[in-house]
Amino acid sequence: MIRKTSDEQNTIDRLRFPADPWRLVEARFSAADLGVTETLFATANGYLGMRGNVEEGRESHAHGTFINGFHETWSIHHAEEAYGFAKVGQTIVNVPDAKVIRLYVDDEPLLLPVADLVDYERSLDLRDGVLRRELLWRTPSGKRVRIRSERMVSFVERHLAVMTFEVTMLDDAAPVAISSQVLNRQDGQDEYHVRAASLGEGFDPRKAEQFAGRVLQPQTQWGDDERLVLSYRCTNSGMTLAVAADDHLETENEWDVRTQVDEDLAKHVFRVHAEPGRPIRLTKTVAYHTSRGVPSRELVDRCRRSLDRVRDRGIAAEMADQRAWLDDFWARSDVEVEGRPEIQQAVRWNLFQLAQATARAEGNGVPAKGLTGSGYSGHYFWDTEIYVLPFLTYTSPRYARNALRFRYQMLDAARRRAQELSQKGALFPWRTINGEEASAYYAAGTAQYHIDADVSYALVQYVRATGDTDFLRREAVDILVETARMWEDLGFWRVNGDDNFHIHGVTGPDEYTTVVNDNLFTNVMARFNLRAAALVVERMREDYPDDYAQMADRLGLGITEPTEWVRAADHMSIPYAEGIGIHPQDSHFLEREIWDLAHTPADRRPLLLHYHPLVIYRYQVLKQADVVLALFLQGQHFTAEEKLADFEYYDPLTTGDSTLSGVVQSIIAAEVGYHELAIEYFLSSLFVDLANLHANAADGVHVASAGGTWTALVCGFGGMRDHNGELTFDPRLPQGWESLAYRLTWQGSRLKVTVLPDAIELVVETGDAVQVSVRGKDVDVAPGEVTRVPLEDQGPVRPGRPSLRALSGNRREDGTLITATVPHS
Repeated sequence: MIRKTSDEQNTIDRLRFPADPWRLVEARFSAADLGVTETLFATANGYLGMRGNVEEGRESHAHGTFINGFHETWSIHHAEEAYGFAKVGQTIVNVPDAKVIRLYVDDEPLLLPVADLVDYERSLDLRDGVLRRELLWRTPSGKRVRIRSERMVSFVERHLAVMTFEVTMLDDAAPVAISSQVLNRQDGQDEYHVRAASLGEGFDPRKAEQFAGRVLQPQTQWGDDERLVLSYRCTNSGMTLAVAADDHLETENEWDVRTQVDEDLAKHVFRVHAEPGRPIRLTKTVAYHTSRGVPSRELVDRCRRSLDRVRDRGIAAEMADQRAWLDDFWARSDVEVEGRPEIQQAVRWNLFQLAQATARAEGNGVPAKGLTGSGYSGHYFWDTEIYVLPFLTYTSPRYARNALRFRYQMLDAARRRAQELSQKGALFPWRTINGEEASAYYAAGTAQYHIDADVSYALVQYVRATGDTDFLRREAVDILVETARMWEDLGFWRVNGDDNFHIHGVTGPDEYTTVVNDNLFTNVMARFNLRAAALVVERMREDYPDDYAQMADRLGLGITEPTEWVRAADHMSIPYAEGIGIHPQDSHFLEREIWDLAHTPADRRPLLLHYHPLVIYRYQVLKQADVVLALFLQGQHFTAEEKLADFEYYDPLTTGDSTLSGVVQSIIAAEVGYHELAIEYFLSSLFVDLANLHANAADGVHVASAGGTWTALVCGFGGMRDHNGELTFDPRLPQGWESLAYRLTWQGSRLKVTVLPDAIELVVETGDAVQVSVRGKDVDVAPGEVTRVPLEDQGPVRPGRPSLRALSGNRREDGTLITATVPHS
């Protein structure tokens, strides 16, 4: 599928995957990249996810059906134990697979890699969320068979999936058998005890752990000629699950059905005497329910109720509800790139992935891979708050609120974790499912204290955009107070009178530089966190005295605490190197030599897979944007000159080994004038999965990169900023683009923004008037009336890209020369 180039029209094999603005289409089957296509054609709703495995179930890279938050626990064994290390790992469980529908004609199975496929098309329709496949199969005996199938995971009924499978003999009669199954593949093996292809791959810390013993313990098995039921309990975590499936066959042919149920397999086998021209249509509805401890028999009852409700309403009603849900989603979320069909298709696919990862995640977080694969073990990271929540906050604020409430529900665990690390307040885990820290490598995990500020940033951004002070006063203020306490306790004042507040022994977003002092990103975001907490507490005291009194009593808030937070924020140490004219990533970053990325062999990338961490830590080299991310999130605290200098210094040092990096580099590149570089970084993020640019799309969608794609469009090219509660616009439309249009939900109103080469147009589509600022000019935008603001240009323009050569040869503050080298491999 891959043609590695930065040009969007050649990134993907367009003969096999033609550009379609509303569908992802596969025009030819190939078994060479099953892992990738299983990810790209996955269907999910934020609670339930199904990889795009073929219905017949045999050919796969990794079979996968996942439930958000449904996990097994296991003991983490460290080679050398130390106090406070994470003790219990958590890994998402691959639950029983209800996608399997096997087809036999003349007792010959349909196996796509060897089948004679006369015609083939598979498509994921982004307008109704339905995965469709149509193929014409010529059997070994020469009979032609048309097979049509559909698969939908419902956004409306979060526990429900619907599948149809239609078989028609075109010319000849034949005995046809359809085996509809619910199959529990234990721990990566299929029903033939063959290990999944994904388990045979080499070392990669981004993949999920493999279980040593049986995970799902059978509880209930039951079936009749219409319904199948299986239920299980996780061995260690104690979580319970039930799955039930209804099969309904419609045909004018003669048929019968046989039912088989055991601990790991339940199936209906329909045997049909198929005559030509008489379709055989199977409709399969499936319900999954899970719990942290409710007995499985109760979950079985819930499954039955879910399926009974669908049976009463009919499949057509479910499909109509799905289309209506997505119509509403696109009305508030669509981003339109006029005249660029390849980009438009990719943009909508990425936005659809955000809906699939978040919409019905209620009560859970957003896994780094959504529910499209087991990569990163199904854990939640800071990805949610920094890369996904902006999209939700400005398009689907209710989903943003759900994600933030999940963090609030984790607060007690975060308090315990802070205490374990000898801190006051709360410290959110770097990676988790159940709220407990699951990162076994503390240097690039637990040490990333900035997650506290990331959560607080997303919370403040949400409240600012929505005006949801009710959530803030009743619950969310607790997060701000406890995280501010952590920062005030973690940092310290220099005793030699420099009057600065320092934070030592932390890791910033760049995981190639760990456990450092005064990481700029961490300090800048901690400063924001401290000020935001103090401001919210003060406003509550003045405007909501009853809520303030309850909060102060609940948290034991001292009257002088907010004053101390403000004092620490005002004196936060922000590293700056006068001689070079940049902000060092941390207090010792410039003491290191530069890694010469330009002369590093391509087969030694990504660095984390080819070099020991200690080798990497000795160099100025970045896994992902660190200072540059601070320039975006807290841009109001940096001058245009500082942004340009910092970007030009760090961009040549950034490997892009993390998919989180390109979107931020694109945004700042656009802002400071590197327009061509901005589009290059944007396209690398936009197509990271569709073109498998990091060679790991098989593990699942890069959800944070998908979220960052929206941010790059809206904040990078669209020029939107939201600092201090004011919407401002300073666009950077790429050269050659006809227009860029996007929507923002702001204080209950939906604002449409259209960027043109010579103007920006704004209109309120729903709700009240909105006041914004365009390049420093206040603009009132009325409902239903297009306001046009002329633009003289698209900002400064700088050719090329920053060069590593310009960095090598710089002198440090002590006069020593900075050099660039490549470590011996």
